[in-house]
Amino acid sequence: MMTRFICLMLVTAVGVTTSKAQEFEGNDKETDQEFIYMNRYKRSSDTQDKCTYTFIVPQQRVTGAICVNSKEPEVLLENRVNKQELQLLNNELLKQKRQIETLQQLVEVDGGIVNEVKLLRKESRNMNSRVTQLYMQLLHEIIRKRDNALELSQLENKILNQTADMLQLASKYKDLEHKYQHLMSIANNQSMIIAQLEEHCQRMPSIKPLPQTPQPPHKVYQPPTYNRINNQISTNEIQSDQNLKVLPPTLPTMPAVTSIPTSTDKPSGPWRDCLQALEDGHDTSSIYLVKPENTNQLMQVWCDQRHDPGGWTVIQRRLDGSVNFFRNWETYKQGFGNIDGEYWLGLENIYWLTNQGNYKLLITMEDWSGRKVFAEYASFRLEPESEYYKLRLGRYNGNAGDSFTWHNGKQFTTLDRDHDVYTGNCAHYQKGGWWYNACAHSNLNGVWYRGGHYRSRYQDGVYWAEFRGGSYSLKKVVMMIRPNPNTFH
Repeated sequence: MMTRFICLMLVTAVGVTTSKAQEFEGNDKETDQEFIYMNRYKRSSDTQDKCTYTFIVPQQRVTGAICVNSKEPEVLLENRVNKQELQLLNNELLKQKRQIETLQQLVEVDGGIVNEVKLLRKESRNMNSRVTQLYMQLLHEIIRKRDNALELSQLENKILNQTADMLQLASKYKDLEHKYQHLMSIANNQSMIIAQLEEHCQRMPSIKPLPQTPQPPHKVYQPPTYNRINNQISTNEIQSDQNLKVLPPTLPTMPAVTSIPTSTDKPSGPWRDCLQALEDGHDTSSIYLVKPENTNQLMQVWCDQRHDPGGWTVIQRRLDGSVNFFRNWETYKQGFGNIDGEYWLGLENIYWLTNQGNYKLLITMEDWSGRKVFAEYASFRLEPESEYYKLRLGRYNGNAGDSFTWHNGKQFTTLDRDHDVYTGNCAHYQKGGWWYNACAHSNLNGVWYRGGHYRSRYQDGVYWAEFRGGSYSLKKVVMMIRPNPNTFH
């Protein structure tokens, strides 16, 4: 580095010398001209009689030593030249010094930048390794959350299964409680009947039993169908007391009573339907014993004799949510619930009722604000079980809106028997049994929610889409049928 600096200084000195020589070039020219002029003047005065010749020689650039004026002392000239050269050298040295300082500053700055670049590269490597670690941690977290989601779904399924089992047990307990209450009421009724018979016998002391009274007519009141009923009782929850209601005609003391009719006696059934019971003078809404035509099937139904014009056979009722309607196929076939409360008459019973003549369907509904509407269909019947109790509906009339015709011609579907047209099982989503299409405009056998509007993953409430929509669970619903002779299948 020092060698390069010395060489640079020498080159600079040579350049300065050359420039200095160029500066003195003008002064030399003036001195030469004066010298030539003086010589020419002297010669012309001395030699006036002689011929003279003047030669003009072109001036050459001085490239060698510097010529100085002979008039000035050489020492002064040398001192002046040396001072000027020294001044120039000092200026050049200062300039070179400033350039060297600038170069040093640049070198220092470049070194700092290099160090910063090295630090940035190191930090970049560290950041890359950190990003890799974070990415691996993220993958582990994703895998762990996926495992947790699977465990959570398994727990939810277990909870749902246990909840379903608990609901089934609760419904069975309620059904057993209702059966017990029914049996108690029937036992009380039987006690009252016995007391009435004893009182009636005491009023007729003059009539004596004939020798032939205990004869075969008593066997007429015990047909083989009673055994069928007794077998049916074990599987049908709402008909647990049918055989007990049939027993009074089999009492051995009845012939004396039946042989003396009075003006106040009314037929005690069984009847074809509730309209026949009304025509026989039973105008009180209560439980009646019904035996449809073309079958030996006996059933207990609730007859609504108050709703104009009376004679309505109730096949379904929802009013307080006390009965679970999320049942299997066999339960919906036989029927369930409490006849004087919430109940379903049974698909088989509805089939026998609606196929003995022309029947119309009336559906009454009430929301939680007390508004009541109805939907009436001119004809209503079910196909047999071989057709999965396919629905047949007639013309609509009413103020509730028609949300049932869309289900016309559809088969009945339960959780264990999927007969709807949807790819899945509508009963699973609607939480009930119904003539589902894909899936429902009405779901009167759904979950009874209190308050109307409900929150659920699916539309599974007791709803009628044309009346308050699918997200509103109705407060009361009654489905009932009545003969309609003006309508034909």
